[in-house]
This record gives sequence, structure tokens and C-alpha cells, in this order.
Amino acid sequence: MVTGLEILLLVLVLVAVLGASTIVETVRPFIANAVVGLLALFLAQAVFGLPVTITPIVLAIVALGGFPGAVLVALLSLFGVAFVP
Repeated sequence: MVTGLEILLLVLVLVAVLGASTIVETVRPFIANAVVGLLALFLAQAVFGLPVTITPIVLAIVALGGFPGAVLVALLSLFGVAFVP
């Protein structure tokens, strides 16, 4: 026989799974942007020898801006404005 406690736990687990799914769907584009942007920065460092310091601020810019954010960070580093090691 199913008790009230078991039903409550089932509902709580269902709410937690749906909440986690919503969070993952929300964060997924930022993760994809960050991966693409960091790959672009890595290639800029490996191919062109551009020194860029990877900081939490750089990660935020790249996560929000993707490839254009990586280009902005690379240009700021190239001209010595910011993110220079």
C-alpha cells in the first residue's frame, strides 16, 4: 500500500528533476558560447602567439558573447588595454 510520505517524496523528486532540467536548458547556450570562445582564444594563442590571460571576467565575456566576445578579448589583449599577462 502506498503511503502519503511516499507520494510526497515522489512529488518532491519530480519537482527536483523538472527544476534541474529547466536550469540545464537555460545554461546550455552559455556553455556552448564559452566553449566556442575559449577554443577561439586557444587558437589565437597557439597560432598567432597572442598572450591572453584567462580570468573569470574573460570567461564571463566569452560565455555571454561567444566568438565575438573572444575577438573583443583578443583585441583588448593585443592593444594592451586589458587581459595582458
